[in-house]
Amino acid sequence: MAQKRDYYEVLGVNKTATDDELKKAYRKLAKKYHPDANPDNKEEAEAKFKEVNEAYENLSDPQKRRMYDQFGHNGPQGFNGAGGPFGGQGGYYSYSSSGFDGFGDFGDFGDLGDIFSSIFGGGFGGRTSSSKQRGPRKGADLNVRMEITFEQSFLGVQKEIVITRDEQCNHCHGTGAKPGTSPIKCPTCHGTGQVTGVQNTILGQVQTTRTCTNCRGTGEVISEPCEVCNGKGKVRKQPKIKVKIPAGIDDNQTVVLRGEGEPGEKGGAKGDLYITVKIKRHSIFTRKGNNVLCDVPITITQATLGSELEIPMVDGSKEKYKIPEATQTGTKFTIRNKGFKSINSNSAGDFIFTVNVQTPKKLTKEQRELLVQLAKTMNEQPPIKKRGLFG
Repeated sequence: MAQKRDYYEVLGVNKTATDDELKKAYRKLAKKYHPDANPDNKEEAEAKFKEVNEAYENLSDPQKRRMYDQFGHNGPQGFNGAGGPFGGQGGYYSYSSSGFDGFGDFGDFGDLGDIFSSIFGGGFGGRTSSSKQRGPRKGADLNVRMEITFEQSFLGVQKEIVITRDEQCNHCHGTGAKPGTSPIKCPTCHGTGQVTGVQNTILGQVQTTRTCTNCRGTGEVISEPCEVCNGKGKVRKQPKIKVKIPAGIDDNQTVVLRGEGEPGEKGGAKGDLYITVKIKRHSIFTRKGNNVLCDVPITITQATLGSELEIPMVDGSKEKYKIPEATQTGTKFTIRNKGFKSINSNSAGDFIFTVNVQTPKKLTKEQRELLVQLAKTMNEQPPIKKRGLFG
């Protein structure tokens, strides 16, 4: 087997190179050796491209870089002696990343979740597998709030809102690659989205399987990103969305627009848009269930003699309603089926108004004389003030 070249030599940097220097060298070489840029020598270019990606994948990860600087390409094969702490070959234990994530950071002892996964076979759930990461994924849902008036909640309304979301880049059609090029299978993980590594733990050396940092688990790499979206395949936009608010909607209820959220990944469905409605307080009307409540002031004569009232409705119309003689203040009257419509049925609530008899604060001389005469005919007199218990 041919001896691998030194990773620093592959990238053309020295061992003290910074992260920025590594990234700059990698981008330059990846562009130079990209198979699409070398159609006449595609096989050799792909080998070079793979070598460059492997070098960068190892040196860009701080932990892998420390391991490489200390042990080279072969890794710490002889650590802890043959057999290891549990009888394995040189202390290596392969596993798929899974549960026990809550045990994450134990300093030099590594990830205890990795150790438990190796012992128990990774059957405790946890991280998403690489195949799921690379498969179709639904886009994220969006949540917004909308304020409407009491009348709009009663009648229903169509409104236009502006939201901020990602949309597919039209320049690269969502591939993230510069037009004329396309993503290729990641040479580091061979399109699997996973790579193996070695960790030193209190129990020995553990061979781990983790998400490929070169392609971030996608299985593909882009050497020439799209100039518009910078390789993301999507751009941030603020589209206008028409929203139909149904009649009868209540405060803090939510309208859902399917497929108006963030775009999906790898052909996955778009997320949804959740619009929570806030209803402004009204100066006259209130709501209880599907009923509309309202206070209506009347005069003493209307309450005493009875009267036909014009009651204002939420929709702006007026309903005539006859109240009887001797109506007392606080009496409630109901106009059937004039309340809020039910969203899920054809039924409607009622309009309930409460009359409040208002005593006039100012009277003309003629009005006062008339009331005095009325009081005499009713044998009314001012109440007699009684003396208290102690005097």
